[in-house]
Amino acid sequence: MEITVVTLILLVLLILSTGYVYYSRKKKDTSRKVDSGKEVAEPVQEAGKKESFSPGVETGIEVGNNPIVLEAKAKAKDIIVEAKTEALNIQSRAQEEARRIKEEALESERKAALLKAQVDAKAKDLEAKARSLSAIKENLEKKQEEIENFHRKQQEEIEKIASMTKEEAKELLLKEVDKSLSEEKGRRIKEKEEEIRKESQEMSKQILMEALEFGSTDIVIEQSTSKIKLPDEEMKGRIIGKEGRNIRTFEELTGVDLDLDSSPGEIIVSCFDSVRRAVAVTALERLVADGRIQPARIEEIVEQTKKEMDNIMYKAGDSLCHKLGLYNIPRELIQTLGRFKYRFSYGQNMLEHTMETARIGMYIAEEIGANLETVKLGCVFHDIGKVLTDQDGSHVELGVEFLRQHKIPEEAIKCVAEHHNDKQSTIESAIVALSDHVSGARPGSRGEDYESYIKRLKDLEEAAMSFDGVDKAYAVSAGREVRVFVKPEKVDDYSAALLAKEIAKKIELEQNYPGVVKVIVIRETRVSETAK
Repeated sequence: MEITVVTLILLVLLILSTGYVYYSRKKKDTSRKVDSGKEVAEPVQEAGKKESFSPGVETGIEVGNNPIVLEAKAKAKDIIVEAKTEALNIQSRAQEEARRIKEEALESERKAALLKAQVDAKAKDLEAKARSLSAIKENLEKKQEEIENFHRKQQEEIEKIASMTKEEAKELLLKEVDKSLSEEKGRRIKEKEEEIRKESQEMSKQILMEALEFGSTDIVIEQSTSKIKLPDEEMKGRIIGKEGRNIRTFEELTGVDLDLDSSPGEIIVSCFDSVRRAVAVTALERLVADGRIQPARIEEIVEQTKKEMDNIMYKAGDSLCHKLGLYNIPRELIQTLGRFKYRFSYGQNMLEHTMETARIGMYIAEEIGANLETVKLGCVFHDIGKVLTDQDGSHVELGVEFLRQHKIPEEAIKCVAEHHNDKQSTIESAIVALSDHVSGARPGSRGEDYESYIKRLKDLEEAAMSFDGVDKAYAVSAGREVRVFVKPEKVDDYSAALLAKEIAKKIELEQNYPGVVKVIVIRETRVSETAK
């Protein structure tokens, strides 16, 4: 505020000095003009004096009436008047400016005084508020101290009544909170698990339905017989031949049975081996078409058909691989896959079953992000052991060994090894097992009905239960495995091994079943005692 007043005073002094300088200059200019007028008039006056007082000179004109003098006097008067007028104007303006500056200075002083008064009032107000706040703060501090003292006294009273300290009460409260939170967390987790389970079930159902729709193939069911239509009844006599030579030669070379009497106009070819049956049907159709039916011709046609059959099976295996996008497969593996064309499991054609299983598995693998190539190989080769009939062992063991010989990736071999297990070690193995089960279990895929399936499993269990010392027996894995639980007091460890062989022998002699049946004898001893 003091700086503003000083500034205003300096400004007034500056304006006054400027007016004074301007007024002095104007006054000097006016004096200069008067002096110049005098300088002009003085020569004229001197000349007039000389003319009027010069002795011996006569003039007919008076000095006072000289036009030059008169003109000079007039100019001098005008200059003097103008100078005085200008001086008065300058003085008047200077006085006006000084008055204005003085008024402004007074106004500034008045405003400065007013502002100073306002500032002083504000300062006094702030001081009053500060004193008030200080008093309030002191009051609050006193109240806070009183509250703390009261809270401390209450806490002491509560501790006396509850017989526990603050830390013990805090710990007890935290335990109760933890318990309630744990129960709430468990409830929410259970709700989420149930929600996820429902969603996963719906999703899995949807994926399976779409996979079935994507992978479905034509249903091909065949038993152990095939029929061939004949052009006439006379052809049956030619097939039998003189003293039955033709039919005996044909049956010996093909390994099938020919039934010519059951159906008029047809011949029934019977054989459990579908490959031999297919060779016999093709060869017999060619012989009927050729008409030359004799032992030599029969042998020639049968040999020719067997050679062509290998080519037919290779083409079938190659077509299967091509449809599924499998390339660079060893020729022997393709040839073995081709044997699926004439292989049936419970009436279901193995070639169509493999195609369907692979398509279902590929669809599921794409939906859940599993390894597509591993699933594809596992689905294609999962039943390859079923056509390796010249070796002993289950089709799973034979298939795994056969695939390892041909350097198939270990991940795909693991799928083949685990496709009949209760648990799988990889997601790809689980997909292969699920796809195989869905393809084989869907309605209409296999010829064995439910009643005969149940009867076959019951017969397996009854065969095991017929031995002494057997407590329980269960047929599992679709009849591929029988688990026998024996009484430990009647059957020891050495007898258990003998019992397993006897049960397997009995099943082999009395039961009809596909593939192999594994017999597992389980002997368990439990000893318990009670401490008193």
